[in-house]
Amino acid sequence: MLLHYCPMRIGELSRRTGVSQRSLRYYEEQGLLTPTRLPNGYRDYDERAVATVRRIQILLSAGLGTSVVAEILPGTVDDTVVLVGKCPELVDGLARERRRIDAAIAELIATRDTLDTLVGRPLDAPQGPVRT
Repeated sequence: MLLHYCPMRIGELSRRTGVSQRSLRYYEEQGLLTPTRLPNGYRDYDERAVATVRRIQILLSAGLGTSVVAEILPGTVDDTVVLVGKCPELVDGLARERRRIDAAIAELIATRDTLDTLVGRPLDAPQGPVRT
């Protein structure tokens, strides 16, 4: 029994993944997604593209740039983006990225604390009488 192949255009991929067509085109420009081009120039995606887009979204939501995503993507095995193998360079790079994020968080907390100090209380606390 032959299965009928049904092409998936960019609009269908967008609908199924919740990712805009503009973002899908950007992923293609960055080499993260590779559709087949039909003779009429339309993009044609296979079923694997849905999982690939979901993986890309997870990696981007982790604060990684598209160049890092391009390196990691081939090592993903499922929608949870569990990495295959134990590439020390990749793990070291992700550890550096985590340290960068930790430093940015610490800087934001320090900035928030400075704002609180300026008014003499946490700004999200209930307001009471102002002391003079």
